[in-house]
Amino acid sequence: MFKKLINLLITIILIFLIIFVVGAVIFKFTPLGEKFKGNNQSKLSIPDTIFTHNVEEITPEPEETFSKLTISSTGDIMCHNTQFNDANKNGSYDFSYVFENIKPYIENTDLAIGNLETTFAGNGKYSGYPQFNTPEVLATNLKDLGFDVLTTSNNHSLDTGYNGLSKTLDFLDEVEMLHTGTSRSEEEQNKPLIIEKNGFKIAIVSFTYGTNGIPVPSGKPYCINLIDNDLILKQLEIAKNENPDLIIACMHWGIEYRRTPEQSQIDMSDFLFQNGVDVILGNHPHVAEPMELRQVTMPDGTEKQCFVIYSHGNFISGQTQPHTKTSIILNLEFSKSSKTNKVTIDNVSYTPIYMYTYPKFKNYKLLDIKTEIEKYDNNEDGKVGQETYNTLKAELEDMQKMYENFN
Repeated sequence: MFKKLINLLITIILIFLIIFVVGAVIFKFTPLGEKFKGNNQSKLSIPDTIFTHNVEEITPEPEETFSKLTISSTGDIMCHNTQFNDANKNGSYDFSYVFENIKPYIENTDLAIGNLETTFAGNGKYSGYPQFNTPEVLATNLKDLGFDVLTTSNNHSLDTGYNGLSKTLDFLDEVEMLHTGTSRSEEEQNKPLIIEKNGFKIAIVSFTYGTNGIPVPSGKPYCINLIDNDLILKQLEIAKNENPDLIIACMHWGIEYRRTPEQSQIDMSDFLFQNGVDVILGNHPHVAEPMELRQVTMPDGTEKQCFVIYSHGNFISGQTQPHTKTSIILNLEFSKSSKTNKVTIDNVSYTPIYMYTYPKFKNYKLLDIKTEIEKYDNNEDGKVGQETYNTLKAELEDMQKMYENFN
């Protein structure tokens, strides 16, 4: 009897074990939350998200990169009668020899800007001061040198009248030289000069204080950009509508032969910066004036980096007054962030140059001052003698003192 009870107990335990194992298997392989069919369906409803291993894909932020841009600018490009007479070889003109020593500084920059302070009236009657008309080949020589842009608004723009102004622009177009500052129509005046280079969009505007008393032609106020606050604001607004990364204002201003800016230049630079200009390239005094890198507070409280050079000095000319033969090629380096599109000025430097004439005959040649001094010091075959060497040394020291923050 006792043995039967033991066997029955064992059988019951085995049945419970089988039920437990079968139940565990069913539970393991039946999706949770599934409703059983029948009249008494389970009310249990478990959200699918509990059982989904949902890993959000994280896209790594792109690495910040920087676009780079170099801009070089020069002073006034003039042509006195001594210059074009020197360039005249049996009735054919060529100025290219003037630039041989400094060509790398112009052609190796991303964007080169100069101020054309003469006209190309094209009538063959060439003249120097006071009313300039220059052999047209100079434009070709400047293009070959590496200039990309010539500004044309200055006090000599109307030396050969509206006809000469218009023909000057026609000839610049012919040699594919970009220009701004004078116009043949109101439509042309209101079309901003926009240049895209290395991922930068650059707007360039140009203005002059006057035209040496030559009246602006009646009915053609558009032909030259005069320094006038209303016109400047209008031109800057047109430029800003293009969403440029940089706005450059080329200003013909100041007092001739004065080596420091007058108050009106300083006030105008403030006005330009407050209204969107980033870089000011000044000319007209025929001698070099100081330059400044500024942190400017805008009307909305934000700050931006700005730069002004009040005058580069003459690039080429036949002038002989003190310091008129010495000038600089200005070099600006910029960066643009791929993340913020913010543009910064990375570096400001300059190359001192000198307009030299050989003593025994008129033969103009631009010299790199530092290179010629070094050649003389090392007894290399340079182009200058003791007297010019002393002049170059004195001019370099003077310039380094003026630009001591940028040496």
